[in-house]
Amino acid sequence: MDQLKRLAVYFAPRPGAFADQAAAWLGWDAVRGTTLPQPDLPGIAFPAVLTAEARRYGFHGTLRAPFRPAPGIGEAEAGQRLEMLAARLAPVTCEGLSIENLQGFLALTPLGCEAALLELGAAVVEGTNDLRAPLTEAEVARRRPETLSPRQRALLQAWGYPHVMEEFRFHLTLTDRLPEPGPVMDALATHFAPVLPRPFRIEDLCLFGEDAAGRFHFLHRYPLTG
Repeated sequence: MDQLKRLAVYFAPRPGAFADQAAAWLGWDAVRGTTLPQPDLPGIAFPAVLTAEARRYGFHGTLRAPFRPAPGIGEAEAGQRLEMLAARLAPVTCEGLSIENLQGFLALTPLGCEAALLELGAAVVEGTNDLRAPLTEAEVARRRPETLSPRQRALLQAWGYPHVMEEFRFHLTLTDRLPEPGPVMDALATHFAPVLPRPFRIEDLCLFGEDAAGRFHFLHRYPLTG
């Protein structure tokens, strides 16, 4: 792949029905690097419009938000760090997943594992912070600091992203912001019900990279074995 603009640390499901269903819904398989035809679901006329932004990132749960690598940091160096992190961090087991309206966009959220996920998220953020270049003024402005709480602004300054540590909430994004989420939520609940894992396990750290067109690709998977 050509020079990557940004790297990110995500959860991505292992190959199987859940991963396939989610990739098809978004219309982008980040693992294979291919676009996919989106399913025709009742009550959803234009799925491509509802998922335009989410599609770029692929199906994932954020653990370390996308960042510009620091000088001297590339895919290999980031991968070595994630391999070391994954060797000392344990998997997280949740009861399952449910679809939720998160301030206008729809996502799958885990059940019954909040404390463990906060711990995992904090460890990943702390363990990868020196991999990122300092935020530019433009990057800070894109986070709209005027809309953030004082604590979120402090987190943005310290860690490069405002929704980390106690502000972290793990989720698997399914749509962009919607004017009327209700009908789409009902259709997606039916669509995903047969494949939702129960229990739901976060078993890996996955390194993703952003290409020149702004689309994210799966690069490598590091099993959590701590």
